[in-house]
Amino acid sequence: MSQNNTEVKPTILFPPSRSKGVISDFLNFMWHKPKIPTLIKFDSEEKRQEYNQRVMQRVGIDVNKYSVLNIHQVGVDAPVSYVFNELLNWNGDSTCWPNHIAKVERVDDKIEKIRILTFGWSKYPFGFKKNFLGLNLIPLFYLNSIRIKEIPDSFDFDNARYLLYRCSGGYPIGIFTMYVRSSIAEMGETAQSQLSFAVSFNFYGKEGPVRRKLINRIWEAIHNRVTANVLNRVKQLSEWRIEKMQHNSENM
Repeated sequence: MSQNNTEVKPTILFPPSRSKGVISDFLNFMWHKPKIPTLIKFDSEEKRQEYNQRVMQRVGIDVNKYSVLNIHQVGVDAPVSYVFNELLNWNGDSTCWPNHIAKVERVDDKIEKIRILTFGWSKYPFGFKKNFLGLNLIPLFYLNSIRIKEIPDSFDFDNARYLLYRCSGGYPIGIFTMYVRSSIAEMGETAQSQLSFAVSFNFYGKEGPVRRKLINRIWEAIHNRVTANVLNRVKQLSEWRIEKMQHNSENM
């Protein structure tokens, strides 16, 4: 235990702020420009496709069946196991997710099956039966686990862990993965861990090219901003927890 004359060092980091409603969710996740940009940009479409295929092959998905929209990545100064634990704690109370706009509901309180509910609605308001103003928004989508990799393989040099979901429902997404691994110095990565989110899907494949392009652009803009803020918040939360643990240990 610390002695009376021992100076207690203050913590420097702080956890993500908690949204109080739909407006603060919008401001925190859609309006706010994240501190660290996370979208991986490529010099050419060929390099983009090569990178996407490596990621999808790593998690065991047929890369010819889906086309990855975007991959986001951020370095986190916390061990892989701690970052992954934050992902396992993803629920309707998470400060890293816009739960007032798109609430996370675990089915039977399990992370293997999740419903994302628009504004937390489990049924349509105002007497609507099947949709709201022509939009299928409840649920926004389902996430059904394909694989949750909690323990890295013995031959896995980068200590990778991930959650892989098949997504369906009112909002047509194909595959979603949250992936964390140790940083690779040869790639210029300096943080302890690298956290990635990747989305793979075929959006309204039966629509004409003009409408499909417009829908994709709107979805991509929203997706990129929200995802970047989510990753920045997971980074902030993970690093704050590590600093808090170290602070408590030093002042024992």
